[in-house]
Amino acid sequence: MISRHNLFVSDLQIDQYILRLIQKEDLKSIHNYINDWNVAKMLSNVPFPYPLDLLEKWIDSIIQQKKEGRSYHFAIIDSTSSAKTIIGCIGLSLNLAEQSAKIGYWIGQKYWGQNIATKTLTRLITWALTNLNINYIHATAADDNLASISVLKKCNFQPFGRGKEKFLAQATELPVSYFLLQREDICPNTTNLTSFTTKNKDKKILLVVAAALIDIEGQLLLARRPEGKSMAGMWEFPGGKVETGETPEAALIRELKEEINVNISKSCLAPFTFASYDYPDFHLLMPLYVCHRWKNEPMPKENQQLAWVTSAELDQYLVMEADKRFIPLLKDLLF
Repeated sequence: MISRHNLFVSDLQIDQYILRLIQKEDLKSIHNYINDWNVAKMLSNVPFPYPLDLLEKWIDSIIQQKKEGRSYHFAIIDSTSSAKTIIGCIGLSLNLAEQSAKIGYWIGQKYWGQNIATKTLTRLITWALTNLNINYIHATAADDNLASISVLKKCNFQPFGRGKEKFLAQATELPVSYFLLQREDICPNTTNLTSFTTKNKDKKILLVVAAALIDIEGQLLLARRPEGKSMAGMWEFPGGKVETGETPEAALIRELKEEINVNISKSCLAPFTFASYDYPDFHLLMPLYVCHRWKNEPMPKENQQLAWVTSAELDQYLVMEADKRFIPLLKDLLF
């Protein structure tokens, strides 16, 4: 099981660049580039000069915040250099109540103009929307920081207001622009897609089966679609496609074993309800079975996240549109 807190974070890679969680040992390498007027003046919370001991306190604080699931800050590393040089930083601070995050980044001046910020920002927002319980990412850029504004727009961030913020290095308030990226901006959800549904009367019907696994505490198991799959980052009830010649029960037993290592007998599956939903290229028909008994602790076998969720918490998860139809009925069942 992967908790929403204490999330295991492996290194992220895009082209020659690696994003690795910042460590205490990175102190001097980061200081070499951030203690630069041309970098510091564009960052609101960075003083200039930047004392080494103050940077050390910041690194200690973000390491603690990561343990608490409140922020994730990465060093940007050039993997082609013999010393695996740190050339910048990028990070997210989470607002768990609003299911949002604020992102910030900087690149050492020596490496400007190489498209590094765009590449690493793209990689991090894809990871964040897939693995963190957020649906929105905010960003702020000084109005005279045209390079940063260009990067945000390339990554599909949309302007949504202006204001003023104090920049420590410049010891003054500066006009800033606010930007917002919604999940739909990089991973359209099914609500938006339905407007493009074909009117072809011969659209294929896809039979998929799902399970509502309910533990002894009355919690439901949800699975989060991993990176690389369509609708990555969205939650669903575990299950899968019914193959030719399979009964729904046989397909569900097979899929649960393959996906989450759970063994279930047919006698433990109780038909509960079904969803009928129109996707752009096919029509989904999905029976849902309720199950209270199984063998083995559910564990992800396809890089997905799993979460046990109470009925009161269900609304906090961005669930696939077809699966969403099950939630009111399951709430009544668990009430």
